[in-house]
Amino acid sequence: MADNEKLSVGGFLFYTERDAQLAAVELKKMEYLEARIDYSRPESVLLVYVKTIHERIFQTPVGFRYLNGLRDFLLKQPEIKPEDVPEIPLFITFSTETGKQNMPEKNRLEAVGGMGTDGKREKTRFLFSVILNVLLVMAVAAMFSIALRSNNPNILNYERAITNRYAAWEQELTEREQKIREKEKELRLEQ
Repeated sequence: MADNEKLSVGGFLFYTERDAQLAAVELKKMEYLEARIDYSRPESVLLVYVKTIHERIFQTPVGFRYLNGLRDFLLKQPEIKPEDVPEIPLFITFSTETGKQNMPEKNRLEAVGGMGTDGKREKTRFLFSVILNVLLVMAVAAMFSIALRSNNPNILNYERAITNRYAAWEQELTEREQKIREKEKELRLEQ
C-alpha cells in the first residue's frame, strides 16, 4: 500500500514515482495560480490559460484537469469568444500502435500555435546554422588574407615587415656611408 500512496496524486495513480512527483509539483503550481488568479477578470484568466498551454506548464492528467476547469470557466464567460480559448494539446499517444500517431503532426502543431518539435523547423535551424558557419569561415579567411597582405606589421607578418624595414634602413645607411667616403676622398685629394 505504501507504494500506491507514493504513486497516487490528485486522484490519479501514476505508473512511476517520477511521474507522481511531477504531478505533485503541478499541484503546487495550481495552488500558486489559484492564489493569484482574479476570476472577476476573465481576460486575465484567459491570458494565464494561454500562457500555461504555450509554455507547457502542465504535463500530467492532474494539470490537464486543472486546465480543463479553466477552459470550462472561460467558455461560460459571455465576454470571451469560444474561438479565443484554445483546446488543450496533448503531447502523448494513447494507442499502442507504432508508426503514425492518431493526430497528424501538422494539426498537433497548430493546436499550440507552432510550438513543439517539428522536423521542418529543425531542418530550417540546421540550414541556417550551416549557412551562418560558412559565412563566418569566409569572414575569418578574408581577415587572414587582409592581414597577410597588409603593409602594417601584425601578428602574421611582423617578422617580414620588421626585416624589410631594417633592410631599408641598412641600405639607406650604406648609401650615406658611400657618399661620405666619396666626399672624404674628394676632400683628401684636394688637399
